[in-house]
Amino acid sequence: MVEHPVSQSDVAAWFDATYRKKGLRYLRPARAYPIFVQLLGLSPGARVLDVACGPGLLLRAAVERGHAAAGVDLSHEAVALAHELLPPADVRQGNAEHLPFADGSFDGVTCLGSIERFLDREGALREMLRVGRPDARFCFLVRNANTFVWRFWRQGLGRREVKGHQDALCIAEWRELFGRVGFVVEQVLPDQWPRQRFRQLLPWWRPRPGRREPVGRAIVPLRWCNELVFVLRRAGAAVR
Repeated sequence: MVEHPVSQSDVAAWFDATYRKKGLRYLRPARAYPIFVQLLGLSPGARVLDVACGPGLLLRAAVERGHAAAGVDLSHEAVALAHELLPPADVRQGNAEHLPFADGSFDGVTCLGSIERFLDREGALREMLRVGRPDARFCFLVRNANTFVWRFWRQGLGRREVKGHQDALCIAEWRELFGRVGFVVEQVLPDQWPRQRFRQLLPWWRPRPGRREPVGRAIVPLRWCNELVFVLRRAGAAVR
């Protein structure tokens, strides 16, 4: 069993304090989230679960694209914000390692910037597979450990959020983890937000509900990208 310097209650307390202090300012703006829903490639009416949903910005993007949205987060403060932002959504406080949803409940599952923070990554990923339908699609945003920002700024200079259990893996390690748990990786993309934030300064590039956005490929090698987007399916599921 892996020993951790923090507990689930420590992580929850860190996020509660962060959301109380910063609210939505802790996260990217709302216009950064529709691309993740798009990458799931689901038909209107599909059920989407966002694990570690925070205040529900991805849930709102899913609803705007005609999906039914549900979320779960460890932080009481985050769940309260999500209920304010999107009252109709099914948002619950809970642990990703024990998701409070029935088997095969969702057509798509997302988890953005949080898998590296889970104390039991494999357990959480297996739970995501459990609540996904046999042909479910998955989209994860994860931190890359093989970058200057992580290796020198976060680790070398001690800038990691210890109480928030901030961590990272390199691309090969993420691939191995996902494969070991039971996923097949369909795509690995660079984080789309660095390009989006400049492109969306132009009014005609701002995301609108239902509009397909350009998906950017890596300009530099993926191993240098600070964050990575993995699009996955269950091992054995048919390719769409």
